[in-house]
Amino acid sequence: MMKSTLYLLALCCATQAWAQRAQTVAMEPNEQWYGLAVTEGSKMPFAEGYFIDLHGDNKGNQAAPLLLSSHGRYIWNETPFACSFKNGQVKFTDFNDSLIIEKAGGSLKEAYEAASKRFFPASGQLPDPLLFAQPQYNTWIELNYNQNQADILKYAHRIIDNGFPPGVLMIDDNWAPYYGRFEFRKDRFPDAKAMTEELHRLGFKIMIWVCPFIRPDSEESRFLTSKKWVVMDQEGDKKMRWEQARKPLLVHWWNGYSMVMDLTQEAAVSWFRRQLDGMVQQYGVDGFKLDAGDAEFYLDGVFSNNRSPLANEQTALWGGFGLKYPLNEYRAMWKQGGKALAERLRDKNHSWEDLQKLIPDITTAGLLGYPFACPDMIGGGDWESFVNRTDYDQELVVRSAQCSALMPMMQFSVAPWRILDKEHFEAVKKAVALRKQFTPLIMELAKRAAETGAPIVTNLEYAFPNQGLSGCKDQFMLGDSIMVAPMVKKGTCREVVLPAGLWTDSKGKKVKGNRRVRYEVKPDELLWFKK
Repeated sequence: MMKSTLYLLALCCATQAWAQRAQTVAMEPNEQWYGLAVTEGSKMPFAEGYFIDLHGDNKGNQAAPLLLSSHGRYIWNETPFACSFKNGQVKFTDFNDSLIIEKAGGSLKEAYEAASKRFFPASGQLPDPLLFAQPQYNTWIELNYNQNQADILKYAHRIIDNGFPPGVLMIDDNWAPYYGRFEFRKDRFPDAKAMTEELHRLGFKIMIWVCPFIRPDSEESRFLTSKKWVVMDQEGDKKMRWEQARKPLLVHWWNGYSMVMDLTQEAAVSWFRRQLDGMVQQYGVDGFKLDAGDAEFYLDGVFSNNRSPLANEQTALWGGFGLKYPLNEYRAMWKQGGKALAERLRDKNHSWEDLQKLIPDITTAGLLGYPFACPDMIGGGDWESFVNRTDYDQELVVRSAQCSALMPMMQFSVAPWRILDKEHFEAVKKAVALRKQFTPLIMELAKRAAETGAPIVTNLEYAFPNQGLSGCKDQFMLGDSIMVAPMVKKGTCREVVLPAGLWTDSKGKKVKGNRRVRYEVKPDELLWFKK
């Protein structure tokens, strides 16, 4: 049996006695708290009145049962909990008796280092280095559900023809006949092997989109149901055990109703892995974008380990499943910090409001042990933002590319050569060229993260503790010495917070810190500073 499965089964046995419990932790004066869920990054540090319940809810992205304090404290629980911030206290409810509260110094960084070493130590392994070394390209926004051989090859050739370097190319949803059938559909991919061979010749590595869902009226569903390798329906009986279950659970997700794999079973995992390995062997794909896996899809089911209330376990196991494939990408995750998993921020809209979430979200990913993070697709990855759209905000696309350029990864989907005029297109290419300049540093930091767990990018509170910088959400640190201040609002002027010390800006000018400075920022310019 897989180690991750054994661990979670042992954890379940140790936490059988659920109870409606409550515990409060008094906040110290000026103490700031971070953690819990990546999509809540823009709400951090948490303010009075904030509430979250992690039971069956990873907030559409990475999450962990962890709180970190700017005063060096950390709070961890092995299983989900609910918590609220009220009247100077953090109140925890619905948790088991493993709630751990410790102090490890006087800063956010010290709290993180202690918690990560104890609960999610670095594995020493990296995802595929190409994810960091070159831009990534995803076919989702250009093709949506019309994934097909001809247009994928056209997209790849235009990447090269327009002066972009080849990297990882992700073929998104609807390449297969249906969910659970692992082969390229013949009506859209007449010769899929020839396609992958051509993409390889161009210099790309190929990922394909997969999910843990199975179409319920298929050959695969009949086989999996007979084996009970899918999550079973508890049929309204909260006390039902897996041995008593007779019907597969049908879950409603964004593409309809499906059965879902029960990842607590080694045999089920082995079957699913054989399907993916078959795609590698038959077609030459290099890796997988492992979508879905959110805890919410398991809430009404009963698993083979008889622990239905802990749907979050399935999300954690979905993460563990991908460790076999160095070329991986995840959106949903639970308690898999320190592992060689590439994590993407959840789909962002084509809007300035969502652009402003990239920095607080991606720095929160680092605080939860997920340093290998991608800031969603440039210009936005939410398809509904692009449906029948012709009024693209070209400035937004450029600033999005600039914001991503010095993050751990950068990923294109909407084709900049299609939607941008020459001036804005050249500005995007300039951002890619800047990333190339910093790639050696990014690779060095990625390797450090694999060995030590240290985040690749951090917020200013982490890097400059207790200097009143917790409210700065539009700047970030790349490593220990490079501060990045992108334009995340429309316009060409912004204020930059310079922490104490001597800085050199991107034009080579030396600037004293411990003050705020206003900068004019050209449309093709990204502000960065070296300490």
